Amino acid sequence: MAELSAIVAFLDRELKVAQITDYPGAMNGLQLANEGQVLRLIAAVDASLPVIEAASQGGPSLLIVHHGMFWQGAQSVTGAFYRKLKTAMRADLAVYSSHLPLDVHPSWGNNVLLAKAVGLTDLNLFFEKDGVFLGIRGSWSGTTDELGEKLRKVLNGPVHVCPAGPQYPKSVGLITGGAGGEVVKVVASGVDTFITGEGPHWSYPLAEELGVNIFYGGHYATETMGVQALAQALSHEFNIPWEFIDHPTGL
Repeated sequence: MAELSAIVAFLDRELKVAQITDYPGAMNGLQLANEGQVLRLIAAVDASLPVIEAASQGGPSLLIVHHGMFWQGAQSVTGAFYRKLKTAMRADLAVYSSHLPLDVHPSWGNNVLLAKAVGLTDLNLFFEKDGVFLGIRGSWSGTTDELGEKLRKVLNGPVHVCPAGPQYPKSVGLITGGAGGEVVKVVASGVDTFITGEGPHWSYPLAEELGVNIFYGGHYATETMGVQALAQALSHEFNIPWEFIDHPTGL
């Protein structure tokens, strides 16, 4: 068993929550407290009702997510939102959310973990916004087709490809999640191939016009690694067990 306050202090410090600007609805940090003790850690991508229902078993716990309970902003405590809060509070389940601070973390971040899993080399920070580098840039030694096949294996699912760039990429940029709409800025930064989770429809024809490869690996699929790495690190630090609730959206 561990103290919730000690875990939260560790997370806030290591993730630099106070220093990283994010979308207001992300509400990075502790979103819901419990009575103060944690017997186990649970990692998930989204703080959705099915995830909270699945996590509300087994005593006082901490659910760590990438997309928190307040993504849609202020809302009345009714319907599904009411059920989420009621279910979590009855189960003594605390909820901690980390969006951009987790994406960009040098050890537990979605970006760096996916880049390493795929096999990109010579990794550097990439795509600065509001003083934060939102992605990773690296080199790839093979073809575009080989990169697509590697991504499919790592993500264990389909990868949609816009093959408008070179067949032998020289510079690969990677931003997990929904960064496809940044294609113009990505190309301006000097990369010829871009890996992300999803993008708007217009990002594909625009990529064709700009002559850049885009790999759309799925928003959910590209953001499962960070919460798992974070929960594993916490498990080691505080000597409590952890598990991952896999609830894919297919998007």
